[in-house]
Amino acid sequence: MISDTHGCYITLNKRILKLAIPNIISNISVPLLGAVDTALVGHLDEVYYLGALAVGGMIFNFLFWGFGFLRMGTTGLTAQSYGARDRTEMIMIFARVQAVAISLGAAILILQKPIADLSFWIIESSMEVEQFALVYYDIRVYTAPAVLALYGINGWFLGMQNAKYPMIVTIFLNLLNIGLNILFIYGFGMHVDGVAWGTLIATYLGLLLAIILFLKRYGRYLKHYVKERFLDFNEIRKFFTVNRDIFIRTLCLIFTFSFFTAKSAAQGDVILAANTVLLQLWMIASYGIDGFAYAAESLVGRYTGGKNRENLKKTVYYTMGWGIFLSAIGSIIYGIFHIQILNIFTNQAEVIDLALMVVWWTIAAPLVSSICYMWDGIFIGATATVPMRNTMIISTCLFFLPAFYIGTELIGVHGLWLAMVLFMIVRGVILTLYAPKYILREAGDRLN
Repeated sequence: MISDTHGCYITLNKRILKLAIPNIISNISVPLLGAVDTALVGHLDEVYYLGALAVGGMIFNFLFWGFGFLRMGTTGLTAQSYGARDRTEMIMIFARVQAVAISLGAAILILQKPIADLSFWIIESSMEVEQFALVYYDIRVYTAPAVLALYGINGWFLGMQNAKYPMIVTIFLNLLNIGLNILFIYGFGMHVDGVAWGTLIATYLGLLLAIILFLKRYGRYLKHYVKERFLDFNEIRKFFTVNRDIFIRTLCLIFTFSFFTAKSAAQGDVILAANTVLLQLWMIASYGIDGFAYAAESLVGRYTGGKNRENLKKTVYYTMGWGIFLSAIGSIIYGIFHIQILNIFTNQAEVIDLALMVVWWTIAAPLVSSICYMWDGIFIGATATVPMRNTMIISTCLFFLPAFYIGTELIGVHGLWLAMVLFMIVRGVILTLYAPKYILREAGDRLN
């Protein structure tokens, strides 16, 4: 019995690591791109270029993260179909998500001017920051259809328990993007426009690679496509119900980061630049931890669809443990090497000095945030999206905003970081309280 238990422990952890390691590698390449862009622009002559990149990036975070349900919802639903071995529903989910992604991408292009006008009306920044942020926006907005299509494809790959293909696509896209950005900035003397053009070209070539990989391995699944099931009312309702909750949850998340950036911009270009650099470190840590969260999405969805209660519970415990372990390593690294890391991002002395004043919030960030990141993956895999939505609304409205307004009055720029850290802690606490009902008990009941 002990041998069987030990064998099960090893097997399940191998599955977790098989999914998590490619996800960590591909995820880290995303903030690595942001870090390289920040470092490239941060070493240009004027500090407002860095502010423009931050504001432009914030707009696209709001746009694209808002449609993150195209990946998250797709992973959970596909993983459940995979666990149930329903090949027809697997390919139908792929078709539906691509139809939605392309439609939403086209809508963004049609509405690009009103989106820009509203964004720059909301964001308070200097004239120079706004001018160059608009240059960045006008180019990068054309990535929208490709970005959203990639969300759907990568989410589907993960639901199919395939973390290798998203890793290949993401690394290819981001390394190409980095190379193009270096070429455009140092080779052609461009600034934020070079970053935008690099992103545009790399994104469409990344989408092309994803399509090739899909056809190579899953092309045979197309024969299971049933035209009459494309508009199946029950499946479409399930798709949009799950994604509605994830959309609301993601909007709250985007709001907090966008609010953070907007309030940083309102306090001046130097504070905006310093907070932009530190936020990149938050992103690097979060994307790394999300490697295990994505593994949880895939496996929790698989065991929910396959009606395997025992492995569902073990997956929750094991992935949570791995996520916390990795986050502790992240905090230790930031604690030891934060000065060296800041010098990589920028050579602006005033930016570095200000960042050092508040860097301890960033050092704590990986460990503080890991619980909520892991629960997100677990709840998505179980498609238990209502508690995720409710948690995010409570954390944003009742904790983040009050902490910001009270904190900035009492402790200045530290109030921004206090609000962000409290936001992460509360999310983790509330989801932990929800878990016994929605994951360990209610999800288990659905398996019977």
